[in-house]
Amino acid sequence: MTSLTTIRMATLTINNTTTRIKLPFHSIKTPPPFFTKSPTNHPKLLSIRPNSVSESSVSLPVDDAEEEEEVDDPTAELSYLDPETDPGSVTEWELDFCSRPILDIRGKKIWELVACDSSLSLQYTKYFPNNVINSVTLKDAIVSICDELDVPIPDKIRFFRSQMQTIITRACKELGIKPIPSKRCLSLLLWLEERYETVYKRHPGFQKGSKPLLALDNPFPMDLPDTLYGEKWAFVQLPFSDVKKELETLEKSFAFGATLDLDLLGIEIDDNTLIPGLAVASSRARPLAAWMNGLEVCSIEADLARANLVLSVGISTRYVYASYKKSPVTTSEAEAWEAAKKTSGGLHFLAIQDSLDSDDCVGFWLLLDLPPSPV
Repeated sequence: MTSLTTIRMATLTINNTTTRIKLPFHSIKTPPPFFTKSPTNHPKLLSIRPNSVSESSVSLPVDDAEEEEEVDDPTAELSYLDPETDPGSVTEWELDFCSRPILDIRGKKIWELVACDSSLSLQYTKYFPNNVINSVTLKDAIVSICDELDVPIPDKIRFFRSQMQTIITRACKELGIKPIPSKRCLSLLLWLEERYETVYKRHPGFQKGSKPLLALDNPFPMDLPDTLYGEKWAFVQLPFSDVKKELETLEKSFAFGATLDLDLLGIEIDDNTLIPGLAVASSRARPLAAWMNGLEVCSIEADLARANLVLSVGISTRYVYASYKKSPVTTSEAEAWEAAKKTSGGLHFLAIQDSLDSDDCVGFWLLLDLPPSPV
């Protein structure tokens, strides 16, 4: 791998020690935007047939006219499995169980269960009245999905709403499923964003201006646990070609880290484009990467006002990951790093290394900032 290219030189603080990191100067130049995302980037979403509770798009053929008519029905529910997908391979789901900005005939908000896998090969939606929302309803619905689509009970289910953690966790545990609170439900979040525009806003019961009943948490960051401390860090950037090499290495070697399906997310990037990231060096890099691997790392952001970096993991856990001595130079560096993230549509990475001069990573996480779900 090409060495991580540092953006600037700065006085950095980790674990209460100040280290002057002498690294090559490399200023950021803002390239043109290259992140493209729209419903047309999800062909599977556009080819799916919504259906009633008693129907399955996988089992009932329809002519083109009928399919087009049903696709336009915002009240229809969805039960779909890509016919080219091995049902036994769909072992990890992403799930949301929450109210929608839609009122039923009683004037009460409708709730909806939305489930998919990361590749969107499995997609399922079902509406519920607000007086049946509990773990039993959810457990029965999960079983129904498996029965309708002939897929096994999943091994893991990721979800991103902390307010639903008790209900989802209880339903999962009764079925022997591992519940994973995580904002790395990117396929689900983008699908919800699309459904808001193409389904909810066209529903006859849609309530314009309705705020989400269960808003996402953004708590004040906590002190970093000792097990997650590094010794040095630097803002860095990698050509996208090298980012892809790191991801290939990660997938082949089962190393520490996490990747993203960039094709599914509609991210088109030139190989020479520089992707911003954070490199963390530690003499105990492998144990550090192992600890980090169990945290569902979501994103890293620079808090310019407090001169620190905030690491977001899980659903709503935020840590002060590192800090720096505030000055015009360091503030400019942090601003440049955040600007590079915005230019890349939120794409960035975390690399854990034995040394900042190393060409190899012990752990590599590809991360993506996303706006909050509209529902």
